[in-house]
Formats: sequence, structure tokens, C-alpha cells
Amino acid sequence: MHSLVLFTGNSNPELARAVCHHIGMKLGDAQVTTFSDGEIRVEIRENVRGKDVFVLQSTCVPVNDHLVELLLMIDAFKRSSAQRITAVIPYYGYARQDKKVTPRVPISAKLVADLITTSGANRVITMDLHAGQIQGFFNIPVDNLFAAPVLLEYIKNNFKNDTVIVSPDAGGVERARAFAKRLDTQLAIIDKRRIAPNKAQAMNVVGDVEGKTTVILDDMVDTGGTLIQAAEALKKHGALEVHACCAHAVLSGSAVDRITKSVLKTLVVTDTNPLGENARGCDKIRVLSVSKLLAEAIHRCHTGSSVSSLFV
Repeated sequence: MHSLVLFTGNSNPELARAVCHHIGMKLGDAQVTTFSDGEIRVEIRENVRGKDVFVLQSTCVPVNDHLVELLLMIDAFKRSSAQRITAVIPYYGYARQDKKVTPRVPISAKLVADLITTSGANRVITMDLHAGQIQGFFNIPVDNLFAAPVLLEYIKNNFKNDTVIVSPDAGGVERARAFAKRLDTQLAIIDKRRIAPNKAQAMNVVGDVEGKTTVILDDMVDTGGTLIQAAEALKKHGALEVHACCAHAVLSGSAVDRITKSVLKTLVVTDTNPLGENARGCDKIRVLSVSKLLAEAIHRCHTGSSVSSLFV
């Protein structure tokens, strides 16, 4: 079997080191810097000929820089005669642009998939894609992992059985229903009307939340608008406490400040994206690590074992 090596760019080195710790290996030696004009410079400082290479890189802020870093690193490994290259993308940027919602707009998620494939990736491992059909945008194998085991364990250990799992919109009902079934709890849905990009207006609550602890479940929190309005709607309908869990903490703009001032009691996120300084200082935000889950998926991919059985 070809030896396993793991590299990372500048997006989330802490997560990459944690993954290496769980696998029991050292992080690969790569230098990813910029020239004086802003062009990205990549240099792989160890031999990867004939090796099974994994590149861990979230396309988080600054999204375009980290995406180009990933593409250039994959190209460098391809030209260095790596046996196989797997792009490990805990957070897949541009995933929300997965279809044409208005005339004359790109399907950016498909373009990014083409770029990753063309650069030389043989396989992709990602987590909690915003839309499952993005897997079909690739012409190479894609393993879409889920943060569910980590979040489910947290909810089981920190909330009582009468907790209500809440979907913040119609699109997240399937995810929330699966959680409610695994936890043997009730389900509620927020009827949300989006009035503009990055702006949403929560209208109504479908389900009984009066006097109960509620947990809003989403795949990501960006500006926090949907989350905060959902929390306010739940409070207006008599919820005792409002908590939230999500896989990806994008937290752009003034999201952290808005969450701090909101009725949310806690927001639980994973480390697919690194938290900014202001988010790390927020008492409401708690971080769970998916490094062990990613490490197991990488190991199984390397050895040819089943990855899907992780989530049975």
C-alpha cells in the first residue's frame, strides 16, 4: 500500500494538526506564501512520488485565496508524481450557489467542482454540503461526511428528553427530522421567507415549542440573520430556552455581535472553519472538534474501508 501523507494550506492548520494527531503521523512539509503582488506561492518540501496524498483545506475567509491555495497545492502534487490526491474540504465554499435562482447568474458550486477536478484531484472528502446534489457536480468520487455524530453526542449529554429540534427553514427539515428521530424528541419548523440575499424574515413556527427547550439545527451560520430571527420566533411562541447547533461557523460581518445580543443561549459549532478572535471571545459560542471524524474517514479512504458505515 502506498504511504499516507497529509498536507494543509493556510485555512485551518489547527484542524490539520489535530487530524494528524489522531492518525498518528506528522503534518506534511509545505510552504504556502504570497509574492509581493499577492500571487500565491506553493512549494512542497518533501518527496511525494508514489504516495497517497491528502490535502486538508477549508475554503473559508478569505475564500478565494484559500481556494487558489488548494488548487495550486493539488497541481504541485500532480506534477510531483503523487499516486493519488484527495482534497479534504471540511467547508466547501460557494456551495450555496448550486442552482440558478435568477436569470444570468453562474452555478458557482459547479465551476469550483470543475476547478478542483481539473487541477488534478482524484477524490474529494467534504462535510455537510449545503446541498447534497453538489456531489454530482464532480466527475470523481466524493465522500460527504456529516457532523451529526459529534452534534448528537453533545445534545444527548447536555439536553433533556423533552427538547424540541427545530429546522430554521423548509430546506433543513430532513436533517432536523433525522436528529429528532435519533434523539426520540419532537420536531418543529420555522416558516421562513427570504426577502434578499443574506436577509431572511422568520414568519411562523410549525410545531409545539411552548415551555420547552429548543435546539435550532442548521448546516451553517453566516451573517446569523436566519438564526436570530428563528430564535426570536421561537421565543414569541413560548420557548423556554433557545439553543443552536451548526456544522460550519462562517460568522461573517457583524454576526458574532448580533449573536451576543440575541435571545440565543448557546451556539454550538464545529471546527471545520477556524473562529475569528471575536468569536473565540464570545461566551455563547462553543466549539466541537470533527478532527477525529475526519481522521477516521481519511484512514478508511486510504485503506479502502467503508466510509459510509461511519454514519450508520
